[in-house]
Formats: sequence, C-alpha cells, structure tokens
Amino acid sequence: MATNTYTTNTGRINKFKGELIAHAIPVEVLGIAGQNKKMPRNNGDTVIYRRYLPYGATTTNANTQNRMSVSAAAHITTEGVTPNADSLTPVDVTVQLAQYACLYAVTDKVVDMYEDDVPDEMKKQVGERMGLVREMIRYGALKAGTNVFYSGGTSRATVSGKITITLLRKMARNLLANHAKPVTGILSASPNYGTSAIEASYLVFCHTDCENDIRDLPGFKHTSEYGQRKPVHEMEVGSVDRFRFIVSPELASYADAATSVTASTYGLYTTTGTNPDVYPMIVVAEDAWGDVALRGSESLDPTWIPPGQKDKVDPLGQRGYVGAKFYAAATVLNNGFMAVGEVGVTNL
Repeated sequence: MATNTYTTNTGRINKFKGELIAHAIPVEVLGIAGQNKKMPRNNGDTVIYRRYLPYGATTTNANTQNRMSVSAAAHITTEGVTPNADSLTPVDVTVQLAQYACLYAVTDKVVDMYEDDVPDEMKKQVGERMGLVREMIRYGALKAGTNVFYSGGTSRATVSGKITITLLRKMARNLLANHAKPVTGILSASPNYGTSAIEASYLVFCHTDCENDIRDLPGFKHTSEYGQRKPVHEMEVGSVDRFRFIVSPELASYADAATSVTASTYGLYTTTGTNPDVYPMIVVAEDAWGDVALRGSESLDPTWIPPGQKDKVDPLGQRGYVGAKFYAAATVLNNGFMAVGEVGVTNL
C-alpha cells in the first residue's frame, strides 16, 4: 500500500514574528540583565515579585533592607529552654503590565507601483521601534532608582563632575555592604530566554557620551585586552575594578539638569551652553530589577494586513497595515542591589 507524505507549508506570520523580534533584540542593552519573566496568558495584568528581609533588617531605605543585624549574645541559649521562634518578613513589589503598540498604513498603489518594498521596510521599522520602546520602559524604571550618587555635588542640580574612580568605588562599597551579588549570568542576545554565564561583575549601563570619560579612568581595560573573557554585549567598551561598562546612544541624559552649575566652569558638556547635562549611569547587581521580557514567539503580537483584502470597511481592498503590540512592565526590585551615578561628561 502506497504511503502518502504531506508537507505543511510554513505560515507567513511565523516568519513575520521572527523578523520583528530579530529587529527588536539588537536595540536591547538593559535587557541582558534583570529578572526576566515570561508572563503567561490569562493570568491577569499584575506581576508580584517577593523577597524576604534578612534578620534584623528594616524597610526604612535601600540600605537597611539588605543588612542583617545580629549579636552573638542574643543567640545564647538557656539549658532546657527552647528559644522563641522568629518569623520571616516578606517584601512584595507589585507592577502592572501596560499595552504598547504602533501601526503603519500602506496603500495598494504603493505596493503595486512603488520601486521600494515599503511593507518590508515597515516591518523592520516596527521591530526596531518596538524594541526601543521596550528599552525605554526599562530605562524609565531603572534611572528612577533611589540609591543615587552624585559626581561633584549632592543633588542633580549640583552635579559638577564626570565619572571618577572614587565615585565608582563609593558605589561598590555600598553595593557590597548591601550584600549585592555581582551579575554572573545574562540573557542571551537572541529572541530566546536562554542565559549565558559571565565573569562575576557589576554591570554599568550609560549613554555613549560617557565613553570618553570611562576610557580615561585609571585601570581601564578595553575589551580587546580581555583575553579569555568575552564581552557581555557588543556595546561593552571595557572594565574597571568590579565594573563592566555597556554604552548605548538611547540612554539619554537629563539636558541642562545641573541648574546650579555653569558648564564652562567645569569643562562639562551642555545642550544649551549654560548648565551641564546630567547622565544617569545605572549600576546593577543580581536581582536588582524585574522585567517582563520581549522574547519568545508569544511576546509580540504583529499585524500584517496586505492591501487587497476586501471587507465592509475597505470594499476595494485599497489599504494595508503593518504594526505590533505587546504587554510589558519593568520595576526596581531592590534599590540596595543597584545604584545610579549621576554625572556630567567632559566637553570635548
């Protein structure tokens, strides 16, 4: 008896999803770190992260939440007497998912007569645009961290210096005192949820304008000098002490934000020529923040309606659409496990 073999053609929507995610992922810098969660469908729009306070810690601020407080004398037992039982204190961090979307329109005339493949370009633009939207969600959450260190000042308005080795070591001292563990694994630079092991370090994310001052830090080692160590991202520029620096032109400064400082006095860059711009340098350790990641085949819901599909709204099939939507959320989970250095940059 003859055996028939049936082949199922690959659907176009699968390729379209792949195209969009592939274009979205290269935009990510911040997305390589953090607690990445895949939110399943039909589980509501709220994500609750939980951790437990160390013994003796309090919720007063980022530092008190991470430092255990014990004394040996308080743990001496009395013969035959059972010590009192203690309870764990949970800390919940709640974040609500929001929906984000974009949409482009194209006509049948453009598809039929224009020399460029406009729908294909729209697909690329949608992927890159939505990837950048996702990065801005993360950036907004992280730069609002409360464990802040200022270069040359005590507030954003008084920032009068660039990044220095002293400022970095102040942040390292704080993170270590808070028992913040260096990052040892990052999300792979692919649409999947796989992770890659890295040498333990604190990761620093900042704008490309900061690169010159980073290179001037004493002890700076360029990625070309790493030897066996591999860069965590193609935008990693090098390392100093416990820190590895990843730059991105998307991590924008607060323009003219050092309002109490004259930029020319300190040789700092300014957008208007008066007050220095202030750049957040985001330093993260393990478990510092949480992210519902834009990854996997179910994370992005694309739309490709080609011209020619006729219905009551478009009876002649003259219009088509390219777009996408996704749900996302990002939040700081433990301010003591991250730091934000607010700095100026040298005016070159």
